[in-house]
Amino acid sequence: MDLYDVMRTTFAAREFTDDPLPDEVLGRIFDNARFAPSGGNRQGVHITVIRDRDTRRRIAELGIATARRYFAQLKAGENPWNPIHPSNVPQEVIDSTEIPDTFVAPLVKAPVLLVVSVDLGVVAAVDQNLDRVGMAGGASVYPLVWNILLAARNEGYGGTMTTMAIPAEEQVRQLLGIPDAHAVMAVVPMGKPTRQLTKLRRRPVAEFITRDRFDGAALMPELQCRVSRR
Repeated sequence: MDLYDVMRTTFAAREFTDDPLPDEVLGRIFDNARFAPSGGNRQGVHITVIRDRDTRRRIAELGIATARRYFAQLKAGENPWNPIHPSNVPQEVIDSTEIPDTFVAPLVKAPVLLVVSVDLGVVAAVDQNLDRVGMAGGASVYPLVWNILLAARNEGYGGTMTTMAIPAEEQVRQLLGIPDAHAVMAVVPMGKPTRQLTKLRRRPVAEFITRDRFDGAALMPELQCRVSRR
């Protein structure tokens, strides 16, 4: 596939056929995705490939509590898990909130589950002393995850990056034998999508890219109408 076609059609795949994802294909995906950048080229990411159904189900279960809060906050009109605006939803409401099957089924039904972790001993978290949630360390991880999803799309497969299991990091570590120095960064179900989307909805360039300043003029205002129709 053309690079731009891959970029424009790589969607969050959550429904998969019964087709397997062979090691040979996974090998090509990883062999190409590994060229993603990381801070200092330290390449501290480790990926655990899980095919065992019971293990996949357990990881899915470890994310349920996180998902309950997510959907309870959505129902209350809040932005889920927002680091600036704390939740006002009572814990008993969160505990009784039902979650859609789409938050559990992909991890159980996908033929392959990737658990992505990173060695904190080699991560440059340059924002660690700021009075906000740290984000910079993800720059050494998520480009690789996205490369994996792009490569999977190119091979006719797909997946989605999930983070619901991260609050249960200690249990995930124990389940998979992940060292204490590693942070769990993502769980990625992958397989053959039941359908391949070709048109994705995204904000047009003119809405979020500006010149010289955050409040500057749109970089390419002429794209506003043309892009928004896609």
